[in-house]
Amino acid sequence: KVQLVESGGGSVQTGGTLKLSCTGSGFVFGDSTMGWYRQAPGNKCEVVSTINSDINSDGSTYYKDSVKGRFTISRDNAKNTVFLQMKDLKPEDTAVYSCAPPGLLATTSPCQSTWGQGTQVTVSS
Repeated sequence: KVQLVESGGGSVQTGGTLKLSCTGSGFVFGDSTMGWYRQAPGNKCEVVSTINSDINSDGSTYYKDSVKGRFTISRDNAKNTVFLQMKDLKPEDTAVYSCAPPGLLATTSPCQSTWGQGTQVTVSS
């Protein structure tokens, strides 16, 4: 059974910094692309960042345009953990952040999966 434990969210002011963590189990973490997603009230679920496996792929990363240069995704396969370092946070970054291995989602939205609980990020102006 896939399980994901997200942590690190919180409330910060504009310009603040947070580092999210997501530890996965129930699947081969090191072989899996991992993604961070977010959903704000009234908005659609969106991909924030993804990182490919560095075991069976090239470890390349993707960032949503609005977070490029501010967010950094990384992974520690020994700890089955993916991180999202967020700096220069803006009020529009406010959302529930969730992680997921997109290759295992099928038709499930990563923001509505039951694998994890998500973590709330609130940025005040």
